[in-house]
Amino acid sequence: MPASISTLQNDIDARYARIASRMPPEEWAVHRPLIEGIARFKRERRAVVMAHNYQPIEITHGIADVVGDSLALAQQAAATDADVIVLCGVHFMAETAKILNPGRTVLIPDMAAGCSLASSITAADIRRLRAAHPGVPVVSYVNTSAEVKAESDVCCTSANAVDIVESLPGQEVIFLPDRYLGRHVQAHTRKRLILWDGACEVHERFSAAEVRTFKAPGVRVLAHPECPPEVLAEADFVGSTAAMGGDIRRHRPDRVVLITECSMAGNLAVEFPAVEFTQPCNLCPHMQKITLPKVLRALETLSPAVTLDPAIIAGARRSLDRMLAVGRREAA
Repeated sequence: MPASISTLQNDIDARYARIASRMPPEEWAVHRPLIEGIARFKRERRAVVMAHNYQPIEITHGIADVVGDSLALAQQAAATDADVIVLCGVHFMAETAKILNPGRTVLIPDMAAGCSLASSITAADIRRLRAAHPGVPVVSYVNTSAEVKAESDVCCTSANAVDIVESLPGQEVIFLPDRYLGRHVQAHTRKRLILWDGACEVHERFSAAEVRTFKAPGVRVLAHPECPPEVLAEADFVGSTAAMGGDIRRHRPDRVVLITECSMAGNLAVEFPAVEFTQPCNLCPHMQKITLPKVLRALETLSPAVTLDPAIIAGARRSLDRMLAVGRREAA
């Protein structure tokens, strides 16, 4: 067997070894031919596969080179030297990768992988908000379209939203589009937030009564800040998907209840095999549109590729760069 093929096979074997306790051999046997094809095309295209934490383990552990929350994916997209980026997530994430890499090919395996938050607000809405609140800075969650980012002053993620708001001058901030994340940020800042009425269709379905049914001695409840405030009040920890992993590393609980998208539990279970994960399960219908066959087809055909107007890229890049700069200052 040629050395390059042997290396590829060894890498694939190692990937399965990490998830063997979570995926039976029969299921892996179905995925493996697709994973092998994707690996070959990655090498030929000089491609990198970036996957959000809400992707299933056959993607996050089977083919991804980078796995993370929206902030980590943006940071890695800004730093990559790959010729091709395959974004296994939803459309706004692929747009973010394109904004940060306008000269590279950015693929999303299914253009229909959208986001209820991104579709809840338009660039025209921001212009109307600015007219109603002159001089007030606009913070847009990364779960927004490129056009919305281009109209904003700075972007944020759930991981850095409070820091971004605190970094801005003045005592008022327009924060959009997630009203629940906005309320969570409002509880951690003295600035007055002007909120939009958007919500994540996955997280807004959780209820406090539902969460209470899972609570018990020795159980740690982790919730995403896109959930309603009464749900967050029931949680032991509130944070981004990346922060949830950090909380588990710090506390090492025996059992965890995850109040977020279902696939997150499968990915964390690989990292923390001794922890029992339970979740009131809500799947993101858009994340589920990304599959191994679609990733293989995207690499084979170099489509669907994300395209954006250069003027939109310039405006959105400014907002993203400001977000990333705040992160660098916090880390310094």
